[in-house]
Amino acid sequence: MKRLTTTIIAHRGARSLAPENTLAAARKAFETGADLWETDIAVTKDEHLILFHDDSLKRTTDAEVVFPDRDSLIYTEYTLAELQQLNPGARFLETDPFHQLKAGAVSSEEQAGFKTEKIPTLEQALLFTLEHQWKVNLELKALPERFKDFPVAERVVALIKHLNIDSGHIIISSFNHQWLRQVQVMEPDIEVQALVGLSFTAPLDFQDYSFDVYNVRSTLIHDHEIAELKKRGKRINLFTVNEIHEMIKFIETGVEGFITDFPQHMVSYYEGAGKR
Repeated sequence: MKRLTTTIIAHRGARSLAPENTLAAARKAFETGADLWETDIAVTKDEHLILFHDDSLKRTTDAEVVFPDRDSLIYTEYTLAELQQLNPGARFLETDPFHQLKAGAVSSEEQAGFKTEKIPTLEQALLFTLEHQWKVNLELKALPERFKDFPVAERVVALIKHLNIDSGHIIISSFNHQWLRQVQVMEPDIEVQALVGLSFTAPLDFQDYSFDVYNVRSTLIHDHEIAELKKRGKRINLFTVNEIHEMIKFIETGVEGFITDFPQHMVSYYEGAGKR
């Protein structure tokens, strides 16, 4: 059965089941039945586009072990070849960040596979998405200081065009709404989604309501803001929603999509309720 209105978006892939922003996480998200996956775009020292979230390599890789003598763990200080010496899977197995290994949610075979997992390039991620006839949301993030003027929007669009990937497989999102406007000019057929709520505490700022879709921090949005967006004909995705009861509450207010670390739980709920 097809879910009628609610979109389940796997945050950095199914990152509760596999190391975030890797092809393993994308694969697990696809296997759970998520509608699409979301990932973060970063840039190496030698200007390759990769998938990575934090500025520092510390949380999700073994960089401190592999490069013990390096002063900086900022990813833009490393070439692609250096970054691909790292093992995000080993770090995931060590930390079990969402306690899903302990819960038995990941098989021993899958865990063994994580030991060889690498930081993927954007090209690898796009080709994976295309191979599975799936969809990906590419978040353009603010880059570390040395690369703050790097033309990330132009490079991402250029790669999509180079690979001849149909725009229907791609969404581009960002807190930097100017980048989204650049994308709209360069490739009008690519859907863009405006992220809102970068701060964990500051009031939301929807600026000029010029975008069709807003991805909003769930802990900051209020019912009246949802109502205002709906009145303006906007679609709303919320991040990061990991509890079924929260999703149900927001669905009742008109929210269409949820960016979640647990797509397996959200999809399972719909299947159990007969809504998918």
